[in-house]
Amino acid sequence: MKPSSRRSSPHAILRRLFAVGAFAVLVTKTAWAADQPQWGIAWTRNMVSHERNLPDSFDPRAGKNIKWVAKIGTETHSTPIISNGRVFLGTNNGEKRDPKHDGDRGVMMCFNEADGKLLWQLVVPKREEDHYHDWPKCGISSPATVEGDRVYLVDNRGVVLCLDVHGMANGNDGPFRDEGAYMTPRGTNAPAQPLTPGPLDADILWALDLTKEAGIWSHDAAHSSILIRGDHLYLNSGTGVDNTHVKIRTPDAPSLVVVDKKSGRLLAHERLGIAPNIFHCTWSSPSMATVNGREQIFFAAGNGVVYGFEPLAKTPPPGEVATLQPVWHFDFDPTAPKENVHRYNRNRRESPSNIYGMPVFQENRLYVAGGGDIFWGKNEAWLKCIDVTKRGDITTNGLVWTYTLEKHVLSTPAIADGLVFIADCGRKFHCLDLATGKGIWTHDIKGEVWASPMIADGKVYLGTRSGQFLIFAASREKKVLSEMELGSPISATVTPANGTLYIATMKELFAVQQAAR
Repeated sequence: MKPSSRRSSPHAILRRLFAVGAFAVLVTKTAWAADQPQWGIAWTRNMVSHERNLPDSFDPRAGKNIKWVAKIGTETHSTPIISNGRVFLGTNNGEKRDPKHDGDRGVMMCFNEADGKLLWQLVVPKREEDHYHDWPKCGISSPATVEGDRVYLVDNRGVVLCLDVHGMANGNDGPFRDEGAYMTPRGTNAPAQPLTPGPLDADILWALDLTKEAGIWSHDAAHSSILIRGDHLYLNSGTGVDNTHVKIRTPDAPSLVVVDKKSGRLLAHERLGIAPNIFHCTWSSPSMATVNGREQIFFAAGNGVVYGFEPLAKTPPPGEVATLQPVWHFDFDPTAPKENVHRYNRNRRESPSNIYGMPVFQENRLYVAGGGDIFWGKNEAWLKCIDVTKRGDITTNGLVWTYTLEKHVLSTPAIADGLVFIADCGRKFHCLDLATGKGIWTHDIKGEVWASPMIADGKVYLGTRSGQFLIFAASREKKVLSEMELGSPISATVTPANGTLYIATMKELFAVQQAAR
């Protein structure tokens, strides 16, 4: 089916519903199947889907409820995105599909939603300067965001890209036409001639290098889920420490940027001086909602502070970069060190906090999980509820409740029916009361959790880094519906779309559907 003949996209539907104040009704009462073109539902980033008739168990070995399985790479930290009959997933080149692309690469694969056939792939060489810019084997960790026939993502080199959803199948569309050079390794391993794009390669429409254009310093692996508002893209920049882990090389680098979705021009960014106090990196993607009749952008920065910003009101003239205006700020860990923060590197008892997951909005409150950095910081972690109707410094008067987690947290919370679900790296899965923040039940799990729980069809789906996959009832009473071992670590969040669950392990992508064989 051609994109022009499909129903309105979920983004378009939700924008209209926000405009008439009907979103709360949709979330609580409407059941409909649809694409999932972005990580998290609409602007709010809640890990909830309205899909129905989803399985409460499956068995890859026996083929029970398995629609199809696709081999991907050997490390996959991205989350599947589904739009226009296609599935998009970032991975590495560990299972190369094209002989001309040999060695470690970042890869964004595009599969046919119906049968898992690979349609095309974006293949990006690793950065050569320092492996801390682009960690070996990590591949493309960012999930895609799709709107119509455009695919937006941040690749492993820290470059914002706009791709044609059809790949090279409908020709090499411009204005970007140098795909061959872009996919060719550089530096000492550069071949004599640039590679020639083929029918399996991606079609790049424009590219914005955040290192060159925004002055960022990439660290480990770029991870950003792009938020679309009108003609503007909002994303975290991915700036962080250098290879010593105790120095910020680019102290003026922005943490939150705005890009023109049609041209790839850098339009705006924050100028709050966040960068010098980033403890590790900027990995949390922004969310958005309407508060007191006005839209706000919510952003959790690498300095452990959550911010509310006014959206960019108008596109600045060519050659100018506008400044995003803050509305409020909330210090997630107010008693943590605030000066010379990198001296606490490797300190598991005392350190600044970092936030990996996205802020989730619901009914004038923001739910944020954060705490000590999993690699370099203290073990403490919390889930906090913030009242975002206030202005200025709301660290004290904006705090509604705090819930203490077991140890480190990378997840984004999932909220439905007065409950909050969150998993941590202390091998605990938590169910909380939404209004009070009081714990209702916990469950011991195998391995750390880097993914987020996903609520759909009255169930909660969760994968762990041990390869364990769990399905719970989304209820106040703890009910474990099934537990499976998928044989490979899971970093990705489950994505329900069009009656199917898409589950990515490090090495395989499963399409799970009720009654499929």
